[in-house]
Amino acid sequence: MNRIHLFPGSIAQTLAATARAALAIAIVVVILLPIGYMLMMSVRSGADIAARPLGLPAAFEWSNYANAFSQMNYWRSAANTIGITLVVAFLVSVLSSMAAYPLARLGNRLSSALYVLLTLGLIIPMFAGLTPMYLLLRDLGLLNTYAGIIIAYTALNLPLGIFFYSSFLKSVPLELEDAAMLDGCNAWQVYWHVILPLMRPITGTLALFVTLHVWNDLVYPLLFLSDTEMMPITVTVFRFIGTQDIDPTKLFPAAVLGTLPLLVIFLILQRRIVAGITAGAVKG
Repeated sequence: MNRIHLFPGSIAQTLAATARAALAIAIVVVILLPIGYMLMMSVRSGADIAARPLGLPAAFEWSNYANAFSQMNYWRSAANTIGITLVVAFLVSVLSSMAAYPLARLGNRLSSALYVLLTLGLIIPMFAGLTPMYLLLRDLGLLNTYAGIIIAYTALNLPLGIFFYSSFLKSVPLELEDAAMLDGCNAWQVYWHVILPLMRPITGTLALFVTLHVWNDLVYPLLFLSDTEMMPITVTVFRFIGTQDIDPTKLFPAAVLGTLPLLVIFLILQRRIVAGITAGAVKG
């Protein structure tokens, strides 16, 4: 009798699991379809694409990538982008966490006013700050320098970092810090040994947002950099494709090469990113 009652339930559970798996597969297909189309188009000739826009390659034109490599100065631009992104992500994480800790813990009117003032940067359009940022970097002699573009990106992303860390720290119990104080830790030691390890999950999430923002940005490099040897990969791809007409034999290989380093980085670090996010979800 028990089997008779349980059998319909097991069927329902199986159907639900199958439906969830089918939905997950469908979502993955929808996400990967544009990437697959981009890869397929990148190895086709212009005539082949014009004749059959949605067809499979009649022949693999690997020369498209060879031309892109030779004309884009690819390795230098990729190194520029990776270096700038890593430094900006590090500076934003360190500076915003150090600023958010006292703002989240003091709890007085001054800290609340400072928090509101700093997070107002989230609602200010990026283009509104271009002119004052340009004038500031010009007066400091930092135009067309790596330091200048790093400072600009760091300042742009600091409000986001302060918002992330302050919201996270408000959920961290004060008892942990009180226990560290009783053990003889000062404020800096509490931050370094107690607070900073707890912020690793949110740091991974913040670094993800900062990386995507810096990697995909086109405006700041065009405005603050003029040396072609210092340009990041987005500007290199933009200049390689051109603005007068669109050549698919340039567009698709350049798009693949522009996203490839970022994809490799996420594939290498995916376990750490997922582990950090899930650690934040089960935090006590």
